Amino acid sequence: MDAIALSEAALSVHQKINRTDAAYPAESLKELFEWAAGRRPEAVAVVHKERKLTYRDLNGLANSLAVRLRAAGVRPGHVVGLCVRRSPEMIVAMLAIIKCGAAYLPFDRTWPDGRLSGIFGRADCTALLTDAVDAMAVRFEHLPVVPVDLAALNADEENPPLRVDPDSVAYIVFTSGSTGSPKGVPIRHRGVVRLVFNSRFVDLDEGAVVPQLASISFDAAVFEIWGALLHGGTSVLYPSDFVRLSELKRVVQENGVTALFVTTALFNVIVDEAPGTLDSVRTILTGGEAHSLRHIERARNHYGNDKVVSVYGPTECSVFATYYPVRDSVRGESALPIGLPIQNTSLYVIRDGTLCAPGEVGEVCLAGPGLSPGYLGMRELTKKKYVEYDIDGEKVRLYHTGDRGFCKEDGNVVFQGRLDDQVKVNGFRIELGEIAHFMNEVPHVKQSYVTTSEKESGEKVVVAFVVPASDACTPRACHDHLVTRIPGYMMPGEIHVRDSLPLTGSGKVDRRALLSQRHHQEVPASS
Repeated sequence: MDAIALSEAALSVHQKINRTDAAYPAESLKELFEWAAGRRPEAVAVVHKERKLTYRDLNGLANSLAVRLRAAGVRPGHVVGLCVRRSPEMIVAMLAIIKCGAAYLPFDRTWPDGRLSGIFGRADCTALLTDAVDAMAVRFEHLPVVPVDLAALNADEENPPLRVDPDSVAYIVFTSGSTGSPKGVPIRHRGVVRLVFNSRFVDLDEGAVVPQLASISFDAAVFEIWGALLHGGTSVLYPSDFVRLSELKRVVQENGVTALFVTTALFNVIVDEAPGTLDSVRTILTGGEAHSLRHIERARNHYGNDKVVSVYGPTECSVFATYYPVRDSVRGESALPIGLPIQNTSLYVIRDGTLCAPGEVGEVCLAGPGLSPGYLGMRELTKKKYVEYDIDGEKVRLYHTGDRGFCKEDGNVVFQGRLDDQVKVNGFRIELGEIAHFMNEVPHVKQSYVTTSEKESGEKVVVAFVVPASDACTPRACHDHLVTRIPGYMMPGEIHVRDSLPLTGSGKVDRRALLSQRHHQEVPASS
Protein backbone atom coordinates (compact mmCIF):
# COMPACT_ATOMS: atom_id res chain seq x y z
CA MET A 1 0.00 0.00 0.00
CA ASP A 2 1.54 3.28 -1.15
CA ALA A 3 1.51 6.36 1.07
CA ILE A 4 0.34 9.63 -0.47
CA ALA A 5 2.72 12.54 0.15
CA LEU A 6 1.01 15.71 1.32
CA SER A 7 1.53 19.27 2.47
CA GLU A 8 -0.32 21.07 5.24
CA ALA A 9 -2.28 23.14 2.69
CA ALA A 10 -3.26 20.05 0.70
CA LEU A 11 -4.31 18.10 3.79
CA SER A 12 -6.31 21.03 5.15
CA VAL A 13 -8.49 21.52 2.07
CA HIS A 14 -9.10 17.78 1.65
CA GLN A 15 -10.04 17.34 5.30
CA LYS A 16 -12.50 20.20 4.93
CA ILE A 17 -14.29 18.86 1.84
CA ASN A 18 -14.33 15.24 3.01
CA ARG A 19 -16.39 15.72 6.16
CA THR A 20 -19.30 14.01 4.45
CA ASP A 21 -20.42 11.31 6.89
CA ALA A 22 -24.19 11.07 7.13
CA ALA A 23 -26.52 8.37 8.43
CA TYR A 24 -28.07 6.04 5.87
CA PRO A 25 -29.93 2.73 6.28
CA ALA A 26 -27.93 -0.48 6.54
CA GLU A 27 -30.46 -2.42 4.45
CA SER A 28 -30.76 -3.38 0.78
CA LEU A 29 -33.05 -1.93 -1.88
CA LYS A 30 -35.39 -4.89 -1.32
CA GLU A 31 -35.96 -4.24 2.37
CA LEU A 32 -36.17 -0.47 1.97
CA PHE A 33 -38.72 -0.66 -0.84
CA GLU A 34 -40.81 -3.21 1.07
CA TRP A 35 -40.80 -0.94 4.13
CA ALA A 36 -41.94 1.99 1.99
CA ALA A 37 -44.70 -0.17 0.49
CA GLY A 38 -45.80 -1.31 3.93
CA ARG A 39 -45.81 2.24 5.24
CA ARG A 40 -47.72 3.80 2.31
CA PRO A 41 -49.67 0.95 0.62
CA GLU A 42 -52.33 3.18 -0.98
CA ALA A 43 -49.94 5.92 -2.11
CA VAL A 44 -49.22 6.20 -5.84
CA ALA A 45 -45.82 4.67 -6.57
CA VAL A 46 -45.70 4.77 -10.38
CA VAL A 47 -47.41 6.93 -12.98
CA HIS A 48 -47.24 6.25 -16.74
CA LYS A 49 -49.61 8.09 -19.06
CA GLU A 50 -53.09 7.19 -17.73
CA ARG A 51 -51.88 4.26 -15.63
CA LYS A 52 -51.10 4.40 -11.93
CA LEU A 53 -49.84 1.73 -9.54
CA THR A 54 -50.08 2.00 -5.77
CA TYR A 55 -47.30 0.71 -3.58
CA ARG A 56 -49.49 -2.24 -2.58
CA ASP A 57 -50.03 -3.29 -6.19
CA LEU A 58 -46.48 -2.60 -7.32
CA ASN A 59 -45.06 -4.62 -4.46
CA GLY A 60 -47.46 -7.55 -4.96
CA LEU A 61 -46.88 -7.72 -8.72
CA ALA A 62 -43.11 -7.65 -8.22
CA ASN A 63 -43.41 -10.45 -5.65
CA SER A 64 -45.41 -12.54 -8.12
CA LEU A 65 -42.92 -11.98 -10.94
CA ALA A 66 -40.09 -12.88 -8.55
CA VAL A 67 -41.79 -16.27 -8.05
CA ARG A 68 -41.60 -16.85 -11.82
CA LEU A 69 -37.96 -15.81 -11.92
CA ARG A 70 -37.11 -18.27 -9.16
CA ALA A 71 -38.97 -20.97 -11.12
CA ALA A 72 -36.71 -20.11 -14.07
CA GLY A 73 -33.66 -20.79 -11.91
CA VAL A 74 -32.76 -17.29 -10.69
CA ARG A 75 -31.02 -17.38 -7.31
CA PRO A 76 -29.32 -14.82 -5.03
CA GLY A 77 -26.14 -13.54 -6.64
CA HIS A 78 -27.29 -14.30 -10.17
CA VAL A 79 -27.54 -11.70 -12.96
CA VAL A 80 -30.71 -11.15 -14.99
CA GLY A 81 -30.74 -9.22 -18.26
CA LEU A 82 -33.46 -6.56 -18.21
CA CYS A 83 -35.03 -5.26 -21.43
CA VAL A 84 -38.45 -3.69 -20.90
CA ARG A 85 -39.73 -0.47 -22.42
CA ARG A 86 -40.35 2.42 -20.01
CA SER A 87 -43.61 1.41 -18.37
CA PRO A 88 -44.95 0.10 -15.04
CA GLU A 89 -43.84 -3.34 -16.31
CA MET A 90 -40.23 -2.06 -16.30
CA ILE A 91 -40.42 -1.09 -12.64
CA VAL A 92 -42.13 -4.36 -11.69
CA ALA A 93 -39.39 -6.28 -13.52
CA MET A 94 -36.58 -4.37 -11.86
CA LEU A 95 -38.07 -4.94 -8.40
CA ALA A 96 -38.69 -8.64 -9.11
CA ILE A 97 -35.01 -9.18 -9.87
CA ILE A 98 -33.99 -7.36 -6.70
CA LYS A 99 -36.48 -9.42 -4.68
CA CYS A 100 -34.71 -12.60 -5.87
CA GLY A 101 -31.44 -11.29 -4.45
CA ALA A 102 -30.17 -11.04 -8.04
CA ALA A 103 -28.67 -8.13 -9.95
CA TYR A 104 -30.32 -6.50 -12.97
CA LEU A 105 -28.37 -5.87 -16.14
CA PRO A 106 -30.18 -3.28 -18.28
CA PHE A 107 -29.69 -3.51 -22.03
CA ASP A 108 -31.22 -2.08 -25.18
CA ARG A 109 -32.87 -4.40 -27.69
CA THR A 110 -31.32 -2.38 -30.57
CA TRP A 111 -27.75 -3.21 -29.55
CA PRO A 112 -25.98 -5.62 -31.93
CA ASP A 113 -26.21 -9.35 -31.13
CA GLY A 114 -22.44 -9.70 -30.87
CA ARG A 115 -22.20 -6.98 -28.28
CA LEU A 116 -25.09 -8.35 -26.25
CA SER A 117 -23.72 -11.91 -26.33
CA GLY A 118 -20.40 -10.60 -25.03
CA ILE A 119 -22.11 -8.65 -22.26
CA PHE A 120 -24.26 -11.59 -21.19
CA GLY A 121 -21.21 -13.85 -21.16
CA ARG A 122 -19.07 -11.42 -19.18
CA ALA A 123 -21.83 -10.98 -16.59
CA ASP A 124 -22.66 -14.71 -16.52
CA CYS A 125 -26.32 -13.91 -17.17
CA THR A 126 -28.81 -16.48 -15.84
CA ALA A 127 -31.96 -15.33 -17.64
CA LEU A 128 -33.53 -12.49 -19.59
CA LEU A 129 -36.59 -10.60 -18.33
CA THR A 130 -38.35 -8.79 -21.16
CA ASP A 131 -41.54 -7.55 -22.79
CA ALA A 132 -40.23 -8.78 -26.16
CA VAL A 133 -40.15 -12.52 -25.45
CA ASP A 134 -40.38 -13.87 -28.99
CA ALA A 135 -37.63 -11.64 -30.37
CA MET A 136 -35.27 -12.30 -27.48
CA ALA A 137 -35.90 -16.05 -27.47
CA VAL A 138 -34.88 -16.20 -31.14
CA ARG A 139 -31.79 -14.03 -30.67
CA PHE A 140 -30.52 -15.73 -27.49
CA GLU A 141 -31.65 -19.35 -27.54
CA HIS A 142 -29.22 -20.40 -24.78
CA LEU A 143 -30.86 -18.20 -22.13
CA PRO A 144 -34.25 -18.66 -20.44
CA VAL A 145 -36.52 -15.76 -21.41
CA VAL A 146 -39.14 -14.75 -18.84
CA PRO A 147 -42.07 -12.56 -19.97
CA VAL A 148 -43.33 -9.50 -18.11
CA ASP A 149 -47.12 -9.76 -18.30
CA LEU A 150 -48.86 -7.99 -15.42
CA ALA A 151 -52.25 -9.52 -16.27
CA ALA A 152 -50.83 -12.98 -15.50
CA LEU A 153 -49.44 -11.95 -12.09
CA ASN A 154 -50.97 -12.06 -8.61
CA ALA A 155 -50.94 -8.60 -6.99
CA ASP A 156 -51.59 -10.19 -3.56
CA GLU A 157 -48.36 -12.20 -3.49
CA GLU A 158 -46.48 -11.88 -0.18
CA ASN A 159 -42.93 -10.55 0.16
CA PRO A 160 -40.30 -13.27 -0.29
CA PRO A 161 -38.65 -14.07 3.09
CA LEU A 162 -35.17 -13.60 1.61
CA ARG A 163 -32.95 -10.93 3.19
CA VAL A 164 -30.53 -9.32 0.72
CA ASP A 165 -27.05 -8.31 1.88
CA PRO A 166 -26.51 -4.56 1.26
CA ASP A 167 -23.00 -5.38 0.02
CA SER A 168 -24.33 -7.65 -2.73
CA VAL A 169 -24.58 -6.36 -6.29
CA ALA A 170 -27.83 -4.58 -7.22
CA TYR A 171 -27.17 -3.83 -10.88
CA ILE A 172 -24.50 -3.89 -13.57
CA VAL A 173 -23.92 -1.20 -16.19
CA PHE A 174 -21.66 -1.74 -19.18
CA THR A 175 -19.66 1.27 -20.35
CA SER A 176 -17.53 1.85 -23.41
CA GLY A 177 -14.02 0.34 -23.46
CA SER A 178 -11.04 1.56 -25.45
CA THR A 179 -10.10 -1.92 -26.76
CA GLY A 180 -13.49 -2.64 -28.27
CA SER A 181 -14.66 -4.63 -25.23
CA PRO A 182 -17.22 -2.85 -23.00
CA LYS A 183 -16.49 -2.71 -19.27
CA GLY A 184 -18.97 -4.20 -16.79
CA VAL A 185 -19.42 -2.08 -13.66
CA PRO A 186 -21.26 -3.83 -10.80
CA ILE A 187 -22.81 -1.55 -8.16
CA ARG A 188 -23.76 -2.66 -4.66
CA HIS A 189 -27.06 -1.95 -2.92
CA ARG A 190 -25.14 0.12 -0.37
CA GLY A 191 -23.90 2.45 -3.11
CA VAL A 192 -27.46 3.30 -4.20
CA VAL A 193 -28.74 3.69 -0.63
CA ARG A 194 -25.90 6.09 0.24
CA LEU A 195 -26.89 8.13 -2.86
CA VAL A 196 -30.53 8.80 -2.00
CA PHE A 197 -30.67 9.04 1.81
CA ASN A 198 -29.76 12.21 3.75
CA SER A 199 -28.87 13.74 0.42
CA ARG A 200 -26.95 17.00 0.28
CA PHE A 201 -27.89 17.81 -3.30
CA VAL A 202 -31.68 17.29 -3.35
CA ASP A 203 -34.56 16.79 -0.91
CA LEU A 204 -36.03 13.28 -1.11
CA ASP A 205 -38.90 12.11 1.10
CA GLU A 206 -42.38 10.61 0.73
CA GLY A 207 -43.49 13.79 -1.04
CA ALA A 208 -40.84 13.40 -3.75
CA VAL A 209 -42.16 13.26 -7.31
CA VAL A 210 -39.35 12.41 -9.73
CA PRO A 211 -39.76 11.88 -13.48
CA GLN A 212 -37.94 8.96 -15.07
CA LEU A 213 -36.43 10.30 -18.29
CA ALA A 214 -33.16 8.43 -18.76
CA SER A 215 -32.62 5.11 -20.49
CA ILE A 216 -32.23 2.43 -17.81
CA SER A 217 -28.87 1.54 -19.38
CA PHE A 218 -27.74 5.05 -18.30
CA ASP A 219 -27.12 5.13 -14.56
CA ALA A 220 -29.00 8.41 -14.01
CA ALA A 221 -32.09 6.16 -14.08
CA VAL A 222 -30.88 4.65 -10.80
CA PHE A 223 -31.28 7.99 -9.07
CA GLU A 224 -34.61 8.71 -10.76
CA ILE A 225 -36.25 5.41 -9.81
CA TRP A 226 -34.81 4.52 -6.42
CA GLY A 227 -34.70 8.14 -5.25
CA ALA A 228 -38.49 8.14 -5.38
CA LEU A 229 -39.42 4.55 -4.52
CA LEU A 230 -37.21 4.03 -1.46
CA HIS A 231 -38.86 7.02 0.23
CA GLY A 232 -42.47 6.23 -0.62
CA GLY A 233 -42.54 8.97 -3.28
CA THR A 234 -43.79 8.83 -6.86
CA SER A 235 -41.85 7.79 -9.96
CA VAL A 236 -43.37 9.42 -13.06
CA LEU A 237 -42.36 7.49 -16.17
CA TYR A 238 -41.93 9.84 -19.11
CA PRO A 239 -44.52 8.81 -21.73
CA SER A 240 -42.40 9.07 -24.91
CA ASP A 241 -39.05 7.77 -26.12
CA PHE A 242 -37.82 11.29 -26.87
CA VAL A 243 -38.31 14.40 -24.77
CA ARG A 244 -40.42 17.23 -26.20
CA LEU A 245 -40.49 20.40 -24.13
CA SER A 246 -44.24 20.89 -24.38
CA GLU A 247 -44.81 17.33 -23.16
CA LEU A 248 -42.19 17.67 -20.43
CA LYS A 249 -43.93 20.82 -19.17
CA ARG A 250 -47.23 18.96 -19.03
CA VAL A 251 -45.67 16.03 -17.14
CA VAL A 252 -44.03 18.40 -14.66
CA GLN A 253 -47.16 20.43 -13.98
CA GLU A 254 -49.77 17.66 -13.94
CA ASN A 255 -47.76 15.48 -11.54
CA GLY A 256 -46.28 18.16 -9.29
CA VAL A 257 -42.68 17.15 -10.02
CA THR A 258 -40.37 18.18 -7.18
CA ALA A 259 -36.96 17.27 -8.63
CA LEU A 260 -35.56 15.95 -11.89
CA PHE A 261 -32.30 15.17 -13.63
CA VAL A 262 -31.62 16.32 -17.19
CA THR A 263 -28.47 15.84 -19.20
CA THR A 264 -26.36 18.88 -19.99
CA ALA A 265 -27.48 18.86 -23.62
CA LEU A 266 -31.19 18.75 -22.73
CA PHE A 267 -30.68 21.39 -20.04
CA ASN A 268 -29.18 23.72 -22.65
CA VAL A 269 -32.13 23.19 -24.99
CA ILE A 270 -34.59 23.95 -22.17
CA VAL A 271 -32.72 27.12 -21.22
CA ASP A 272 -32.57 28.28 -24.84
CA GLU A 273 -36.09 27.43 -25.92
CA ALA A 274 -38.46 27.19 -22.94
CA PRO A 275 -36.98 27.75 -19.46
CA GLY A 276 -40.49 28.08 -18.06
CA THR A 277 -40.88 24.32 -18.61
CA LEU A 278 -39.26 23.72 -15.21
CA ASP A 279 -40.48 26.78 -13.28
CA SER A 280 -42.50 24.71 -10.80
CA VAL A 281 -39.70 22.21 -10.03
CA ARG A 282 -37.86 22.71 -6.73
CA THR A 283 -34.52 21.21 -7.81
CA ILE A 284 -33.10 20.85 -11.32
CA LEU A 285 -30.15 18.44 -11.38
CA THR A 286 -28.03 18.50 -14.49
CA GLY A 287 -24.78 16.90 -15.63
CA GLY A 288 -23.18 14.30 -17.85
CA GLU A 289 -20.93 16.72 -19.76
CA ALA A 290 -19.05 19.95 -19.06
CA HIS A 291 -21.50 22.84 -18.74
CA SER A 292 -21.80 25.87 -20.98
CA LEU A 293 -21.28 28.93 -18.76
CA ARG A 294 -23.60 30.95 -21.00
CA HIS A 295 -26.45 28.53 -20.34
CA ILE A 296 -25.70 28.31 -16.63
CA GLU A 297 -25.78 32.11 -16.32
CA ARG A 298 -29.04 32.34 -18.24
CA ALA A 299 -30.55 29.63 -16.04
CA ARG A 300 -29.47 31.38 -12.84
CA ASN A 301 -31.00 34.63 -14.04
CA HIS A 302 -34.26 32.86 -14.83
CA TYR A 303 -34.60 30.43 -11.90
CA GLY A 304 -32.68 32.28 -9.19
CA ASN A 305 -30.02 30.88 -6.87
CA ASP A 306 -29.69 27.26 -5.72
CA LYS A 307 -32.46 25.77 -7.88
CA VAL A 308 -30.03 24.45 -10.51
CA VAL A 309 -27.55 21.92 -9.13
CA SER A 310 -24.74 20.57 -11.29
CA VAL A 311 -23.89 16.94 -10.48
CA TYR A 312 -20.88 14.88 -11.48
CA GLY A 313 -19.92 11.26 -11.06
CA PRO A 314 -18.61 8.25 -12.95
CA THR A 315 -20.63 5.05 -13.16
CA GLU A 316 -17.99 3.42 -10.94
CA CYS A 317 -19.10 5.57 -7.99
CA SER A 318 -22.85 4.82 -8.00
CA VAL A 319 -24.19 7.65 -10.19
CA PHE A 320 -23.28 10.95 -8.50
CA ALA A 321 -20.15 11.85 -6.53
CA THR A 322 -20.13 15.67 -6.34
CA TYR A 323 -22.61 18.52 -6.53
CA TYR A 324 -22.49 22.27 -7.12
CA PRO A 325 -25.55 24.46 -6.45
CA VAL A 326 -25.51 27.44 -8.81
CA ARG A 327 -25.87 30.46 -6.55
CA ASP A 328 -23.33 32.95 -7.89
CA SER A 329 -22.72 34.52 -11.26
CA VAL A 330 -20.32 32.53 -13.43
CA ARG A 331 -19.33 35.51 -15.57
CA GLY A 332 -15.57 35.60 -15.97
CA GLU A 333 -15.12 31.99 -14.78
CA SER A 334 -13.21 29.49 -16.91
CA ALA A 335 -15.48 26.55 -16.04
CA LEU A 336 -18.35 25.62 -13.75
CA PRO A 337 -16.99 23.71 -10.73
CA ILE A 338 -18.08 20.12 -10.27
CA GLY A 339 -18.26 21.14 -6.63
CA LEU A 340 -17.98 19.22 -3.37
CA PRO A 341 -18.43 15.53 -2.53
CA ILE A 342 -21.98 14.40 -1.80
CA GLN A 343 -22.80 12.63 1.45
CA ASN A 344 -20.70 9.58 2.33
CA THR A 345 -18.30 10.22 -0.52
CA SER A 346 -14.70 11.46 -0.43
CA LEU A 347 -12.65 13.17 -3.11
CA TYR A 348 -8.89 13.58 -3.46
CA VAL A 349 -6.92 15.42 -6.13
CA ILE A 350 -3.60 13.60 -6.62
CA ARG A 351 -0.62 14.08 -8.93
CA ASP A 352 2.44 11.84 -9.03
CA GLY A 353 1.66 10.30 -5.64
CA THR A 354 1.18 13.67 -3.94
CA LEU A 355 -2.00 15.26 -2.62
CA CYS A 356 -2.57 18.54 -4.47
CA ALA A 357 -2.89 21.85 -2.68
CA PRO A 358 -5.52 24.39 -3.84
CA GLY A 359 -4.86 25.48 -7.41
CA GLU A 360 -2.70 22.47 -8.29
CA VAL A 361 -4.08 20.30 -11.09
CA GLY A 362 -4.12 16.54 -10.56
CA GLU A 363 -6.32 13.49 -11.09
CA VAL A 364 -9.70 13.41 -9.37
CA CYS A 365 -9.93 10.26 -7.21
CA LEU A 366 -13.02 9.12 -5.31
CA ALA A 367 -13.65 7.00 -2.22
CA GLY A 368 -16.51 5.77 -0.08
CA PRO A 369 -19.26 3.12 -0.02
CA GLY A 370 -20.42 4.16 -3.51
CA LEU A 371 -17.39 2.60 -5.19
CA SER A 372 -17.89 -0.44 -7.39
CA PRO A 373 -16.04 -3.59 -6.33
CA GLY A 374 -14.28 -3.47 -9.74
CA TYR A 375 -14.71 -4.39 -13.40
CA LEU A 376 -16.19 -7.77 -14.30
CA GLY A 377 -13.50 -10.16 -15.50
CA MET A 378 -10.90 -7.38 -15.80
CA ARG A 379 -8.51 -7.98 -12.92
CA GLU A 380 -5.60 -5.93 -14.24
CA LEU A 381 -7.75 -2.91 -15.07
CA THR A 382 -9.42 -3.14 -11.65
CA LYS A 383 -6.00 -3.18 -9.94
CA LYS A 384 -4.96 -0.14 -11.94
CA LYS A 385 -8.11 1.92 -11.33
CA TYR A 386 -8.98 0.90 -7.75
CA VAL A 387 -5.98 1.38 -5.50
CA GLU A 388 -5.54 1.35 -1.74
CA TYR A 389 -3.44 4.17 -0.29
CA ASP A 390 -2.27 5.47 3.04
CA ILE A 391 -3.48 9.07 3.37
CA ASP A 392 -2.32 10.73 6.58
CA GLY A 393 -2.28 7.37 8.38
CA GLU A 394 -5.70 6.27 7.12
CA LYS A 395 -6.20 3.37 4.71
CA VAL A 396 -8.33 4.59 1.78
CA ARG A 397 -9.45 2.72 -1.36
CA LEU A 398 -9.52 5.20 -4.24
CA TYR A 399 -11.01 5.03 -7.71
CA HIS A 400 -8.88 6.82 -10.31
CA THR A 401 -11.43 8.60 -12.50
CA GLY A 402 -9.05 9.72 -15.26
CA ASP A 403 -10.52 13.22 -14.88
CA ARG A 404 -8.21 16.16 -14.22
CA GLY A 405 -9.13 18.94 -11.81
CA PHE A 406 -8.08 21.21 -8.98
CA CYS A 407 -9.51 22.41 -5.69
CA LYS A 408 -10.29 26.09 -5.28
CA GLU A 409 -9.48 27.74 -1.96
CA ASP A 410 -13.07 27.11 -0.81
CA GLY A 411 -12.71 23.40 -1.64
CA ASN A 412 -14.91 23.33 -4.75
CA VAL A 413 -13.33 21.20 -7.44
CA VAL A 414 -13.01 22.42 -11.03
CA PHE A 415 -12.91 19.89 -13.89
CA GLN A 416 -9.95 20.33 -16.28
CA GLY A 417 -10.49 17.63 -18.90
CA ARG A 418 -9.49 13.99 -19.29
CA LEU A 419 -6.19 12.14 -19.06
CA ASP A 420 -7.33 9.93 -21.99
CA ASP A 421 -9.70 10.13 -24.97
CA GLN A 422 -12.89 9.36 -23.08
CA VAL A 423 -15.78 11.76 -23.68
CA LYS A 424 -19.41 12.11 -22.66
CA VAL A 425 -22.06 12.55 -25.33
CA ASN A 426 -25.67 13.06 -24.22
CA GLY A 427 -24.69 11.72 -20.81
CA PHE A 428 -23.26 8.46 -22.14
CA ARG A 429 -19.60 7.76 -21.50
CA ILE A 430 -17.78 6.90 -24.71
CA GLU A 431 -14.23 5.79 -25.38
CA LEU A 432 -13.30 7.26 -28.74
CA GLY A 433 -10.73 4.47 -28.99
CA GLU A 434 -13.51 1.88 -29.03
CA ILE A 435 -15.18 3.55 -32.01
CA ALA A 436 -11.80 3.82 -33.78
CA HIS A 437 -11.15 0.13 -33.03
CA PHE A 438 -14.27 -0.92 -34.94
CA MET A 439 -13.78 1.73 -37.62
CA ASN A 440 -10.37 0.24 -38.40
CA GLU A 441 -12.08 -3.15 -38.90
CA VAL A 442 -14.13 -1.74 -41.79
CA PRO A 443 -13.02 -3.29 -45.08
CA HIS A 444 -11.18 -0.79 -47.27
CA VAL A 445 -10.34 1.58 -44.37
CA LYS A 446 -6.64 2.27 -44.20
CA GLN A 447 -6.64 4.71 -41.28
CA SER A 448 -9.18 6.44 -39.05
CA TYR A 449 -9.43 9.21 -36.50
CA VAL A 450 -12.40 9.77 -34.19
CA THR A 451 -13.06 12.93 -32.21
CA THR A 452 -15.94 15.16 -31.09
CA SER A 453 -17.22 18.55 -32.10
CA GLU A 454 -19.57 20.90 -30.29
CA LYS A 455 -22.76 22.41 -31.64
CA GLU A 456 -23.86 25.95 -30.77
CA SER A 457 -26.20 24.50 -28.14
CA GLY A 458 -23.19 22.96 -26.39
CA GLU A 459 -24.20 19.42 -27.43
CA LYS A 460 -21.33 17.17 -28.49
CA VAL A 461 -21.37 15.08 -31.66
CA VAL A 462 -18.96 12.26 -32.54
CA VAL A 463 -17.10 12.92 -35.80
CA ALA A 464 -15.04 10.28 -37.65
CA PHE A 465 -12.47 10.73 -40.43
CA VAL A 466 -11.26 7.80 -42.54
CA VAL A 467 -8.53 7.35 -45.13
CA PRO A 468 -9.71 4.83 -47.75
CA ALA A 469 -7.79 1.85 -49.05
CA SER A 470 -10.12 1.66 -52.07
CA ASP A 471 -13.10 3.38 -53.66
CA ALA A 472 -15.43 1.04 -51.76
CA CYS A 473 -14.73 3.03 -48.60
CA THR A 474 -17.69 5.41 -48.25
CA PRO A 475 -19.41 7.02 -45.26
CA ARG A 476 -22.36 4.67 -45.79
CA ALA A 477 -20.15 1.56 -45.87
CA CYS A 478 -18.49 2.65 -42.62
CA HIS A 479 -21.84 3.39 -41.02
CA ASP A 480 -23.30 0.03 -42.06
CA HIS A 481 -20.35 -1.81 -40.53
CA LEU A 482 -20.39 0.13 -37.26
CA VAL A 483 -24.12 -0.37 -36.75
CA THR A 484 -23.47 -4.12 -36.36
CA ARG A 485 -20.75 -3.52 -33.76
CA ILE A 486 -21.69 -0.63 -31.47
CA PRO A 487 -24.88 0.75 -29.86
CA GLY A 488 -26.62 3.74 -31.41
CA TYR A 489 -25.48 6.22 -28.76
CA MET A 490 -21.86 5.62 -29.86
CA MET A 491 -22.47 6.06 -33.61
CA PRO A 492 -20.63 8.97 -35.22
CA GLY A 493 -22.97 11.74 -36.28
CA GLU A 494 -20.64 12.45 -39.19
CA ILE A 495 -18.21 10.28 -41.17
CA HIS A 496 -15.82 11.98 -43.59
CA VAL A 497 -13.47 10.41 -46.14
CA ARG A 498 -10.04 12.03 -46.51
CA ASP A 499 -7.07 11.33 -48.76
CA SER A 500 -4.85 11.65 -45.67
CA LEU A 501 -4.95 12.85 -42.08
CA PRO A 502 -3.11 16.16 -41.56
CA LEU A 503 -0.43 16.15 -38.86
CA THR A 504 0.81 18.78 -36.46
CA GLY A 505 4.49 19.65 -36.15
CA SER A 506 4.81 17.06 -33.38
CA GLY A 507 3.47 14.32 -35.65
CA LYS A 508 0.00 14.03 -34.10
CA VAL A 509 -3.23 14.18 -36.07
CA ASP A 510 -4.23 17.81 -36.50
CA ARG A 511 -7.73 17.71 -35.03
CA ARG A 512 -8.36 21.41 -35.56
CA ALA A 513 -7.48 21.25 -39.26
CA LEU A 514 -9.74 18.24 -39.80
CA LEU A 515 -12.73 19.82 -38.08
CA SER A 516 -12.31 23.11 -39.96
CA GLN A 517 -12.55 21.28 -43.30
CA ARG A 518 -15.38 18.87 -42.58
CA HIS A 519 -18.28 21.10 -43.69
CA HIS A 520 -16.91 21.14 -47.23
CA GLN A 521 -16.80 17.37 -47.66
CA GLU A 522 -18.98 14.37 -46.92
CA VAL A 523 -22.55 14.50 -45.63
CA PRO A 524 -23.36 13.07 -42.16
CA ALA A 525 -23.40 9.28 -41.99
CA SER A 526 -27.03 9.22 -40.91
CA SER A 527 -28.33 10.97 -44.01
